Amino acid sequence: MKNSSAQSATSLPRAPRDDAQSRMHKYFTMMAIRVVCFVLMVVIQPYSWYTWLFAIGAIFLPYVAVVIANVTAAPAERAVPPERALESPRPEASAPTSPASSEPSGVIRITETTVQRPPRPPQPSDEDIA
Repeated sequence: MKNSSAQSATSLPRAPRDDAQSRMHKYFTMMAIRVVCFVLMVVIQPYSWYTWLFAIGAIFLPYVAVVIANVTAAPAERAVPPERALESPRPEASAPTSPASSEPSGVIRITETTVQRPPRPPQPSDEDIA
């Protein structure tokens, strides 16, 4: 049986393309930091405690980057159903409004009508021209 309730746009998860792009951006950023750590570990002299800090960054950042890149986006929060998001105006019980009424009712009604087209003027034929 079909679910008759409308799907709320706020309850939809993040688009897979956007989620993958965000995770790749985080991964590449962390890998760039790793390369910087590796270069600084080799280039900066004299070797001291910060050399070990750069070495730890160059060694452990790939693991951290992969773990963070594999974490998907959190599911969306519970959304408010669209039927309850806006309060509908209560119609007055005094008199029903008709489409011809001059007072606006808040409802747009579209009706289809047939349009009477004027008859086409006669076209000159080849015999009339000659």
